[in-house]
Amino acid sequence: MKEQQLSFLCIGSSSQDVYLYNVDGLAPVCASPDDCFYNIHLGDKIYVNKVDFMTGGGASNASVTFSRGGQKSYFMGLIGCDPAASACLASFAEENVDTKYISYTKRYNTDYSTLLLAPSGERTILTYRGCGAHLKPKYFDLSKVDDHIDWIYMTSLVGHFDIYMPLVEEAHRRGIKIAFNPGGAELSQPDKLKELLPYIEILSMNKEEAQKIVPGETIEDLLRQLRKYCPVVIITDGVNGAIATDQQQTIWAGLYHANEKPVDRTGAGDSFCSGFTLKYALGKGLREAIYFASANSASVVTKIGSKPGIMRVGEDANLDPLEMRRINL
Repeated sequence: MKEQQLSFLCIGSSSQDVYLYNVDGLAPVCASPDDCFYNIHLGDKIYVNKVDFMTGGGASNASVTFSRGGQKSYFMGLIGCDPAASACLASFAEENVDTKYISYTKRYNTDYSTLLLAPSGERTILTYRGCGAHLKPKYFDLSKVDDHIDWIYMTSLVGHFDIYMPLVEEAHRRGIKIAFNPGGAELSQPDKLKELLPYIEILSMNKEEAQKIVPGETIEDLLRQLRKYCPVVIITDGVNGAIATDQQQTIWAGLYHANEKPVDRTGAGDSFCSGFTLKYALGKGLREAIYFASANSASVVTKIGSKPGIMRVGEDANLDPLEMRRINL
C-alpha cells in the first residue's frame, strides 16, 4: 500500500551560494586547534583553484529534504529579480519544489553568500542579506495559501516576530503543525520567542542556543524546560550527538559516521532538523526520526554545498546502525 503523501510549506530564505575552495593563498592560520582564521592582506590578489555555484538558505534546503523524501514541498519567501533569483528558481524546479508562494521584489537583490572552504570542511561565510533584511508580513500571508498544508517548516526570518505571530496563529486555526528551527535573531529575543513556542510541534536547536531561552547546564535540564512549551524537542551537541524527546520517551543518538569524510559543514543543521521532521511527520516515531536526521546531516557534509548530499526516498533502507539509547528525564 502506498504511503500517504504529506504537504510541507517551508518558510524562510533562499540564496545563491558561491564556494571557493582548494585555495592555496587561503590556508587557515591557527593559534590553537580551536582558534583558526584566514589572514588576507589588503591589496593581495589570491588565485582560486575552483568555483562552485549552488543555492542555499534554511527553508530552501529543507524544502529539498521533503521533496526528495517523496512529499509535496512548497517554498514561501522573498527573492529579487536578478541572476541569483534565477538560480534559486532553477534549483527549485530541478528539485520539484513548488514556488507558487514566492514573493518578488525589484528593489532588493536576492540573498547571496561567498563561502571560503578550509580542508577540514569548516568554512568562513561572507553573507549579503538583501531581501532577507527587508521582510514584511504581506510576503508570508498564510491566509492566501489555498493548498492543503499538513506541516509548516519555519526557519529564521531575521527576528521579524510581527511576521511569525499571525503566521502561527493562522496555522493553529487551520490545524497545521509547525516545526521550527530558529536563528540567531530570534534567539536574541528570548521572551518573544517563548511566546511562539506553544504553537510549535517540533523545536530544534543546539545546546548553546537552548541556553539562550531557558536555564540549564546539561541537555537534560534544557529538555525538561523546553518540553513545557513544545511537545517535541531536539537538542544537538556537536560531537556528543543529539537528544530528542516527546511526550512518551527520550532518546540519545550518537553521530552517524558516513563512509566519506566531511568536506563542507554548510547545511548540516538544516538537514538534521528537516530530516527529523520528515520522518516524525510520517509517523515513524522518535527513534527512526532521529536516526534519519543524523544520517541525512552526515550525508550532507560529505558533499560541497547544502543540497547535493540530502538523501532521497528509500536511501535510508541500507543505512548502517547508529548508536542510540533511551534515557530518563
